[in-house]
Amino acid sequence: MPLHDEHKPLLANRTFDSDEEEADFDSTEKVHIVGVDDADSEDWTKTPPFSWKKLWLFTGPGFLMSIAFLDPGNLEGDLQAGAIAGYSLLWLLFWATAMGLLIQLLSARLGVATGRHLAELCRDEYPKWARLLLWVMAELALIGSDIQEVIGSAIAIKILSNGAVPLWGGVVITACDCFVFLFLENFGVRKLEAVFAVLIATMAMSFAWMFVDTKPNGVELLLAAFYGTDIASSIGLANAGQYLEEKYGGGLLPILYIWAIGLLAAGQSSTLTGTYAGQFIMGGFLNLRLKKWVRALITRSFAIVPTMIVALAFESSDDSLDVLNEWLNVLQSVQIPFALIPLLCLVSNEEIMGVFKIGTVLKMVSWLVAALLMLINGYLLLEFFSSEVNGWLFVSLVSVFTAAYVAFIIYLVSRGITFSNCLGFLHSKGSTNSGN
Repeated sequence: MPLHDEHKPLLANRTFDSDEEEADFDSTEKVHIVGVDDADSEDWTKTPPFSWKKLWLFTGPGFLMSIAFLDPGNLEGDLQAGAIAGYSLLWLLFWATAMGLLIQLLSARLGVATGRHLAELCRDEYPKWARLLLWVMAELALIGSDIQEVIGSAIAIKILSNGAVPLWGGVVITACDCFVFLFLENFGVRKLEAVFAVLIATMAMSFAWMFVDTKPNGVELLLAAFYGTDIASSIGLANAGQYLEEKYGGGLLPILYIWAIGLLAAGQSSTLTGTYAGQFIMGGFLNLRLKKWVRALITRSFAIVPTMIVALAFESSDDSLDVLNEWLNVLQSVQIPFALIPLLCLVSNEEIMGVFKIGTVLKMVSWLVAALLMLINGYLLLEFFSSEVNGWLFVSLVSVFTAAYVAFIIYLVSRGITFSNCLGFLHSKGSTNSGN
């Protein structure tokens, strides 16, 4: 279907990473805006009827998005929060999930309306130095997340092999998922989404099996098993399954292995997602025209090399891995503004979004959420560094980094506000001239 005139500019700047990708787009992947490009004869003033078929088209990407809440890093964080604080932090988990849903909806809106992803749009909207800095921050966030995911998979493989495969061996096995990703991608995105659905179902069945197998009574259920125990302060991915095994035993299959299967599914699904995200980050920010397998190897190496170093360094120390996980969570927290602020600026930009730009109320709520997230993370980082950072040299480095960090955030916010004001002025000027 031909694209309507008011939406053609949204796709005019689309770029491709290879000639094959452009050819595929031309032949099979024309961007379709639901409710806009269905048929020229439709009444565009009316909301199209609900369609299960259209909903199903968006279900696959939803599976990929759900991995963000199920990766090994989050599993460990949830275990530790429950073991130490019981139910007292559930309100925080609820609101964090709600805010995450809002951000995901804005990301989906940006992609559907423009046919492009955040990295591509940032490449066009920001000067080169800012674009490169945003790319570095995105890569650091990806590396931090990938280390957690790969280590989680390696721990699961070590458990399932009864310790025969060391941690570094599990990292090597997990690193091969980039080839699995490339193989599956040849069969189309829908097949890749189906694999994610299978892995998520495996997680669900594993953890449900654990719940049924342990048969916790009501009191134990209200206590989330680790809360108030001696192990509460040191619970992690490596010892959680062993503790459950010792406390509850197991039926046909020991709980330790059920835990490991669920953990492996979580790790593999999230590492595949990381490989997928790495393609968009590098290709979008740098506009590299490389073969997919070359780009996958490069982006995978960014995460696998530091992960291998971590695996060799912490092979025999589970407690150190837990401390490392805390530092990795800090690393990812500080990267949030560098994706969130550009996203909010772009979805508020009428020149980019056209009629799909967010309204005043949603804009205010979104910026309020962004400010709240940055304030919470700032407070947590201040508390974390005040207890962990010692020595004048380290303190000086952290202070310099903090100053540069805050300055870049201010630049991103001010650029978005300035551009929005200029656009509003030009719009009002044009309206005045047409009235005259």
